[in-house]
Amino acid sequence: MVRPVGAITRGTTGHNRLRRADRWVAAVHGSALRAAHRPLVVDLGYGASHATTLELFTRLRVVVPGVEVVGVEIDPARVALAKPYERAGLSFRLGGFELPVARPPALVRAFNVLRQYGEAEAWHYWDVLRDRLAPGGLLVEGTCSETGHRAVWVCLDGDGPRTLTFSARFDAFDRPSDLADRLPKTLIHRNVPGEPIHAFLRDFDHAWAVSAPYGVHGLRQRWLAAVGALAGSWPVANRPPLGGPRRWRLGELTLPWSAVAPDAGS
Repeated sequence: MVRPVGAITRGTTGHNRLRRADRWVAAVHGSALRAAHRPLVVDLGYGASHATTLELFTRLRVVVPGVEVVGVEIDPARVALAKPYERAGLSFRLGGFELPVARPPALVRAFNVLRQYGEAEAWHYWDVLRDRLAPGGLLVEGTCSETGHRAVWVCLDGDGPRTLTFSARFDAFDRPSDLADRLPKTLIHRNVPGEPIHAFLRDFDHAWAVSAPYGVHGLRQRWLAAVGALAGSWPVANRPPLGGPRRWRLGELTLPWSAVAPDAGS
């Protein structure tokens, strides 16, 4: 047996913690999964409970009836606890970044997995996981708060990172830059003056501040106004499936990765 690649995470999880990311995957990439031959989705590092993997399976089955979901965990005890919840199309396996599955996955979800690694290691494991994807496959890697009310994730394909998405409950932050602590490992230490991600969060805070009058109609309206203002100077996705009012109303905002990629000289 191949030794699992990676380190055991804290395992913190909970019901609906990854609902925001699941909802985004189903809405934005459901059509790509439906078009895939025998679509396989891997939930890497699901933690101490099977709950979020089961929820991913349940949500994807609504839009991709034939999808198969495999939860992969590096801790044997966690795999043993999850095994009784297996069913047709849903299974749990011992493993890590090597992805011990029978065929290349159409999508890998890896949440709260890379936070314990250094930035260079995070870039490396992005490459490792991308190399294991099926043609046209996707990696959704991110982090969220313990309740799941604040989350940020990157979507990558075989060529590299493509988009960065912010997602939050409207009452879960005082200003948008509060989401900085959820940035992926490849960006979290780049939130300093001179880096694009710092400039973006600064401008998002400003757009949020000048949109305060819309708050009399609710925080959702303030968010919509702030995103609209921000779109004047940043390439915010503004058309389906990645953007537009339908996604913004959910507390989402997506940018092309190129807009916030780390400065190559830093």
